[in-house]
Amino acid sequence: MRGMWLVALLVCAPACLSGQMQMGGPVTTLKDHVLRHSSSGTSLEPESSAPPMLMRMGGKWMEMLHGEVDVAEQQQTGPRGRDKLFSVNWAMLMAQRSTLHGQWTFVSMFSLEPATVTGRYYPELFQQGETAFGKAIVDGQHPHDLFMELAAIYDLKLGERGVATFYVAPVGDPALGPVAFPHRLSAESDPLAPLAHHLQDSTHIAYDVVTAGLTLGPARLEASGFHGREPGENRWTIEAGAVDSWSARLTAALSRDWIAQYSLGNLHSPEALHPGEDVLRQTASVSAHHTWTVADIDATAVWGRNHAIGTGVNANGYLLEAEMRLRSRQSIWTRIENDDRTTDLLGAEAPPEESVVGRVQAYTGGYAHRIFKSDWGALELGAQGTFYSSPQRLVALYGSHPVGVAALLHWRIGK
Repeated sequence: MRGMWLVALLVCAPACLSGQMQMGGPVTTLKDHVLRHSSSGTSLEPESSAPPMLMRMGGKWMEMLHGEVDVAEQQQTGPRGRDKLFSVNWAMLMAQRSTLHGQWTFVSMFSLEPATVTGRYYPELFQQGETAFGKAIVDGQHPHDLFMELAAIYDLKLGERGVATFYVAPVGDPALGPVAFPHRLSAESDPLAPLAHHLQDSTHIAYDVVTAGLTLGPARLEASGFHGREPGENRWTIEAGAVDSWSARLTAALSRDWIAQYSLGNLHSPEALHPGEDVLRQTASVSAHHTWTVADIDATAVWGRNHAIGTGVNANGYLLEAEMRLRSRQSIWTRIENDDRTTDLLGAEAPPEESVVGRVQAYTGGYAHRIFKSDWGALELGAQGTFYSSPQRLVALYGSHPVGVAALLHWRIGK
């Protein structure tokens, strides 16, 4: 079955790269929005939003391509600050075809970060999650896998406002959390992962995913089964495992400009360094999009919580981010976080049992200006800075208020 996704990609890719068109068809209901499948997995942005994308009709198939490439030069202060030049990137190829009673969608998403993020992580103060060279990644973010998503989706239309969705993926995104940060329009120009990534949306790359969902009117209910262990250190391969974890998500379209979700998931042994620990994850989020004559804005607020089952350990992460685009020539963005950090940050001094050591605040602001535009996309040059506030227990390791700054070159595919 896994070969099916690769065949679909090879058939779709040449046609996708040969032309473009605007996002087709009006979106007037949540059902219409679901059928677009413009984000990873089955997650949803507000109905009024439309990500940059190249599109064309190839016979009875609608073919789509979108993605981003960011080159960042990161500089950080403080005892644990590091500097690095790296690139984060992804590309998604999609093919859709309507049938008498529904619609087929094939999705393939890739990233070259295993090659463009050297040393298996890029520097990011206070970040934690997953491993590199057998040790916990501390003050760094791991690269995405070459295969981010390979999925087949069938939507069965149920009247004017209903649709049943069936999603199967050897690697994909289960119904858990908000739209993952690489695909959120509110974080389009910020190349760094949120500090709460592993509290909110880290399952956007999971293995052996099966999801069923039902959309009726303004509401959608989904359930997923998947393999709970996070991707291993070899980012070039597709891993596999038993379907040992589950999740459920309720999404509500409050209006065309607003959407909200609440999700709950039970993750079996997600962390390689804590193999005996299962995690109960809760997330809730609200996203908004609005367009004016000369500007548009996207904003997202997220809460995520990991509870280590069988212990009293609870870690919470809160995020607020927004991006405004002025006449499609300038972008201004911000991200504000307030996140629990655990003893993994203590390194060699960390006790064997993980616990919360304090809460970190991070305040990010950035600006970019478009320097080139074509029918294929746009190139932007910009910069951003992040100011941190350390909890008392970590001041000796980080200083009270370390800072990170980055020069950015951003290529966005599509209009």
